Amino acid sequence: MARSILVVAGVLEREGRFLIGQRLATDRHALKWEFPGGKVEPGESPKEALKRELREELGIEAEIGPEIARYEQRVTGRPPLVLLFHLVERFEGEPQPRTFQQIAWERAEELLRYDFLDGDLDFIRRLARRSLPLLGRRNG
Repeated sequence: MARSILVVAGVLEREGRFLIGQRLATDRHALKWEFPGGKVEPGESPKEALKRELREELGIEAEIGPEIARYEQRVTGRPPLVLLFHLVERFEGEPQPRTFQQIAWERAEELLRYDFLDGDLDFIRRLARRSLPLLGRRNG
């Protein structure tokens, strides 16, 4: 049995909009949209990994909050992915698309119009239904 790969994603919210990024044209899954984040490396906690990924991908220093969603994605012939979505409580700096084609701040109900990675679709549906209790409880 293949070991699961932990992938952590950051949910940044500002004035009711969420930060999403479009993968580079040269990346695997070119031009697909996703929440910023990446794989948890050996010896890292998910929060440490997300803090590092947000620094690398967006150039921000983030305070990682609670996990708000977790599920497994299975693709034939590949190890299963365990996707963890963490709320980003606060961050310093203005996000820049360092490793993305572009970034956008978008309302939850508009996210389904974007061509997202399959792994993010379940989370986006939950977000659009407003079924994630920790979101929207503070000012952006």
